[in-house]
Amino acid sequence: MSSSSSWTAKQNKVFEDALASYEKEKPEWWQNVARAVGGKTVEEVKRHYQKLVEDINHIETGKVPLPNYNTKGYKSSS
Repeated sequence: MSSSSSWTAKQNKVFEDALASYEKEKPEWWQNVARAVGGKTVEEVKRHYQKLVEDINHIETGKVPLPNYNTKGYKSSS
């Protein structure tokens, strides 16, 4: 059962929740995550996970600039 390679916001949220919910050390981890997401194969979930890891590595190594959250009119309490 395979859908397209695009992921909806809802699928991403379920994916992230499933990553945190299931024990990664268990051999059925990938199957559990794929089943939780629904409509994605184990291979699609593995690729999506690898992309997430790459994104995190880029952020942690400073290859992706952090956004400026300072909004107009906001005053720091410091």
